[in-house]
Parts: sequence; C-alpha cells; structure tokens
Amino acid sequence: MYSKIIGTGSYLPPKRVTNQDLTDQLAAKGIETSDEWIVTRSGISARHYAEPEQKSSDLAVHAAKNALEMASLQPNDIDLIIVASSTPDFFGSFPSTACIVQRKLGITNNGAAVDVQAVCSGFVYAVSVADSFIRSGAHKNVLVIGAEVFSRILNFDDRGTCVLFGDGAGAIVLTASETPGILATKLHADGRHADVLSIPGNVDGGAIAGSGFLYMDGPAVFKLAVSVLEKVAHEALDKAGMTPDQLDWLIPHQANIRIMNSTAKKLGMPPEKMVVTVDQHGNTSAASIPLALDIAMRDGRIKPGQNVMMEGVGGGFTWGAVLARM
Repeated sequence: MYSKIIGTGSYLPPKRVTNQDLTDQLAAKGIETSDEWIVTRSGISARHYAEPEQKSSDLAVHAAKNALEMASLQPNDIDLIIVASSTPDFFGSFPSTACIVQRKLGITNNGAAVDVQAVCSGFVYAVSVADSFIRSGAHKNVLVIGAEVFSRILNFDDRGTCVLFGDGAGAIVLTASETPGILATKLHADGRHADVLSIPGNVDGGAIAGSGFLYMDGPAVFKLAVSVLEKVAHEALDKAGMTPDQLDWLIPHQANIRIMNSTAKKLGMPPEKMVVTVDQHGNTSAASIPLALDIAMRDGRIKPGQNVMMEGVGGGFTWGAVLARM
C-alpha cells in the first residue's frame, strides 16, 4: 500500500505587497532599504498579506477546496486533516487549526484532525505523518495543508526580517494507492539550534512576556540550511533506491534564492528543473512547498509519472525531504 498525491490546491490573499511598497512604508519610519537590497539578498520582489479578518484557517480552506476539486473528492471523503502552521488561529494552538478547517469545510464524519509544528519544515513533516497513516491502513484520504499569516508576527522595525515573509496556503490530498506515490521521506531535527529562528515570547500572568515577533539569526540559518538540504535529499533518494539524475523536479522551501540555487547545484540539477515562487510569494513558511507544487501542477510543468523532490528547513532546527512520484 502506498500513499499518492491526487490533488493540489493553493491560495494567496488578494493584497500584493511589492518591495517598493515596503520600502516606502519603512522610509516613513526612517528605516532605509530598497528593491535592489531585498532582491540581491533574497530573490524576493513581492509577497501577499492577509486582510485583518483572515486567519490561517480561512486561507487553508480556500487551498483545501481547490485540492479536493482536483482530486474529485467531497469534504466528507477526508478522514484525516493535518495542518502545518506556525500562525494558528488560536493562541496556544488550541483548538487546533485543523479542527477549525474541518468545521469550515463542513466535514461531519468525525475523522481525525491535528496540527503539526515544525515551522518551515512543517509541510514535509505533515506529509511524512500522513504517508505513515495511509501505509498503516489507519486512514484512506488525508488532507495535508500548510497555511500561514506570517505578516502578523513580523517586526516592521526590523528590515532584515520583515521583507522576507508573506502569507498564503497550499494543500494536497493523499490517498491510499496500489501504485507508488510517496517514494520516501526523511525527517531530522537538532534542538541545539532552537534559538536561531524563534518567537521569543511566552505567557506570564495573562500577558505576553518578551517579544511576540519573529526573530531570526540570518547568517546562522543560511549556513545551516545550505549544509543540510543536499544531505537530506540524498538520504531520501537512497531510501528509494534512486539517484539525483532520476529527479524531474526540485521544489525546495521557498526562503532564499541563494540557498535554493546552491541546493540545486549540489544535486546536479539545472535551474530550469527547480520550481521557484519565492520571487512573488516571499517565504510563506509551511505553505511555501505546497504553494509551489500546486502552481507547477496547474501550469503543466509537473506531469504524471514524474519524480519530485520536496525539501524544507525551519526553526527548531528542523529539516526534511519528501520524494514523490506524481
């Protein structure tokens, strides 16, 4: 028994924010940046921000409906929902955003719903969990979603981080299949680096103590990401008994074009075989890989039978890869 991707979906909030928009916003505070500065360091030209009334679950539902439509399934056909998000609907992460998504989709079959937290690696972690559930026979149709509203946790006085992130959601439907789909997954974490990417705040007496904004040690994250992405891709390939030349597409976490290009080069993959959306979406954390996957599926680049490597790194420090045959 295998798990196979039979549907993909994505959603971006309508509000598009260009580098020039942010440059003007920061300039009003006396903070200097520019389109050239942002593009040179990250490859990002624009990103999308959710409206004040939009929550992660709202973005997730849009993406989920698109994935269900492609899969030709009804909401009540789904017996497990897994949502990867660092920006859950409720403070403290309960009830889970997955349960909220279940309600908003109108699912009444009492299927399971759970959140997964691995920051930007969240989608890869969630796919691995879903694959294991399907292979065990516990579930048949699993909806896996990455959804984020990172604009809510950005410090717009810090030009080094606020220009990098955006909001969005991506989803896939995995189903039990007799033909290979998910060929291999590999997950890792190293808690020794927990402080390099975090939100250093907690609840103390009903109030938030410490910062409620994202903190990132950019150089440390860059160094870690470059060092692990190639290795975990090879681990997944080895597990599946494959080599890099058998890959048709690489979909890395869309965080920084320099990290992405470095990974592709080390794997011997030409740039045209790497799906890139970071330029228009920014870093959408757990949503970035399924967003990119859906776009490449719908524009016809990724075709049935092709092998796709999806990999991500995130706070924790976490990283992982999923090798899938579409």
